[in-house]
Amino acid sequence: MPPCDFKPLKHQGMSKQRMMEIRKLNCHPMTMKVTSYKSPVFIHQGHMQWLWDTDGKRYLDFFAGVATVSVGHCHPKVTAVAVAQMKRLWHTTCIYVTPPLQEYCEKLASLLPDPLKVVYLTNSGSEANDLAMLMARLHTGNYDMISLRGSYHGGSQQTMALTSNSAFKYPVANGGCTATMCPDVFRGPWGGSHCRDSPVQTIRTCDCPQGQCMANDKYIGQLDETFATSLPSRVAGFFAEPIQGMGAAVQYPKDYLKQAYQRVRERGGVCIADEVQTGFGRTGSHFWGFQGHEVMPDIVTMAKGIAGGFPMGALVTTPEIAAAFSKGAHFNTYGGNPMACSIASSVLDVMKEDGTQQNSLVVGTYLLTELAKLRDKHEIIGDVRGKGLQIGVEMVEDKVSRTPLSPAAMNDIFEETKDMGVLIGKGGVYGQSFRVQPPMCVTKDDADYFLAVFDRSIQNYMDRR
Repeated sequence: MPPCDFKPLKHQGMSKQRMMEIRKLNCHPMTMKVTSYKSPVFIHQGHMQWLWDTDGKRYLDFFAGVATVSVGHCHPKVTAVAVAQMKRLWHTTCIYVTPPLQEYCEKLASLLPDPLKVVYLTNSGSEANDLAMLMARLHTGNYDMISLRGSYHGGSQQTMALTSNSAFKYPVANGGCTATMCPDVFRGPWGGSHCRDSPVQTIRTCDCPQGQCMANDKYIGQLDETFATSLPSRVAGFFAEPIQGMGAAVQYPKDYLKQAYQRVRERGGVCIADEVQTGFGRTGSHFWGFQGHEVMPDIVTMAKGIAGGFPMGALVTTPEIAAAFSKGAHFNTYGGNPMACSIASSVLDVMKEDGTQQNSLVVGTYLLTELAKLRDKHEIIGDVRGKGLQIGVEMVEDKVSRTPLSPAAMNDIFEETKDMGVLIGKGGVYGQSFRVQPPMCVTKDDADYFLAVFDRSIQNYMDRR
C-alpha cells in the first residue's frame, strides 16, 4: 500500500458491538439493508484518499462516499474554511442576503456556458432533480418526462418515477415518466468497437462504415418508437446522466444525446443533464459531463462532489425557465445555507489550485487502460468503460454469453478487495458491475495498488471456482 504520513487519532468512542446493536435497534431497517460487506467497515477518520477504521486499519478509498468526496476527505484548505465559517455564522435562510450565498452562486454560474446562469441551491441531488421536473412542467405546460433505463435520478417520490431500476422503486403512486431503452453498447442489443467517447471500447466487433454508427441509429430508433407508442405529442423534458452512475459508468454512442435532445425539443420539451456524479471535472476531459457530448442542456442538476461531502445540491438553468417558477412560491430552509456555500466555494477553489480535473484525466485514463489489460486477462471481466475517474467494470460469467456474474461471486470479489485495503462500489441493473470513483486527488501509485488488489481478488475467486 502506498505510504501516508498522516496520523489518525485513536478511536476512543463506542465499541463496534454497541454501534451494531444501535444500528439494528434504532436506525431505520434500510440502514442495515444498504450496509456494505458481511463484516462492516467501521469508519473513524479520513484524510484525502485515505480512510481509517476504529481499529486503526487504513483503507484506500476508491468509491469516495459514492463519488461525493471530490477533493479528498477533510482537505485541509476546505476544513479551514468550514471552521472559520462555523465560528462566524452557522445558519440563516435565503430570505436574508448573506455573502456566502451570493459569492458562491456567482462563482458556480461562471463555470457554466450561457445562458445557464440562474442558480437554485438545494440539499441533495434528489431534491435538485425533483425541482427540475417541476420547472420543466411549469415552463413547457406539458407533463410527461423521459429517462433512460438503468438510470438513477433520486429516491424522492417524484424522482423515483424517473429512476429506471426496480431495486430503487416502491409500489406507490408516481407517474408521468417513461423510460426508453438505454443505449448501452456493451449489454444492449447493438454496439461496436468505436461507439464510446472513452479510452477503452467494447470487445464487440464493428462493421460500421466510416463516419457512421449503426448502434446509435438503432438506439435512436428505439427512442423514436417510444415517442410513437408511449408518449403524447408534447413532452415536458428528457433526463439523462452524461455517463450513468448507478449503472456503473454506462456510456452511450457519441452522437446519441445530440439526436435525443433534438427530438425532445421538437416535441416541446427541455433537456436536463443530471451531473450529480459526472460534474466538477470527474470525467477529466471537461468540467461538466454534457460538454463531452457537445450538447447544451436547458437545466443542469448537480450534487455529491459539489461540496466534497457536505450535504448540498444545485440546479442551474436559463432565465426564461427560471421565470416560470415565479408562478408560485417555493422556499428551501437549508438551501443556500452559509456553511454549505462557504464549503462549496472552497471546494471550487481547491479544484482549481490542485488541478483535480487534470488529475482525473491523467490517472483515470491510466486506470482505464490498465483495467482493459485485466479485462483481456480474466474471462469474467466483460467490459471496462468510463472517462476520467468515472469508471465501471462489468463482470460476466463469460465473455461470449455476457451473462451477469452472480451476486455471490460479486460479493466474494468485493469482500476480498476490502480485506486487502481497498474500498470500491457496486452497481448495474443486475448488480453485476464494480464502480471505481475515487476522490480526485488519487495518484498513479494509488491506482497501481488498486489494480494489484483487484487483480488478486479476481484471480483468487477464479482459483476457487
